[in-house]
Amino acid sequence: MIKVEFLGPIGKAPLEMEASSLAEVSAKLKEDSSLIEWLEKCAVALNDTMVNDLNTVLKDGDRVSILPPVCGG
Repeated sequence: MIKVEFLGPIGKAPLEMEASSLAEVSAKLKEDSSLIEWLEKCAVALNDTMVNDLNTVLKDGDRVSILPPVCGG
């Protein structure tokens, strides 16, 4: 089981799911129409390390963070 958390203004509660890769996580999250627009813009971190390869293998207990773009000053 992995945990997916949504940071910043996405406003969605964390989810737990079975997934063996980030590609599986992406496919499952795209089933939620309220997330599709966010997923196109967001960065992804795996256990606090930025990743960009959907083929990244996941293991039990991993934490995937969906990070929306931010602007600051």
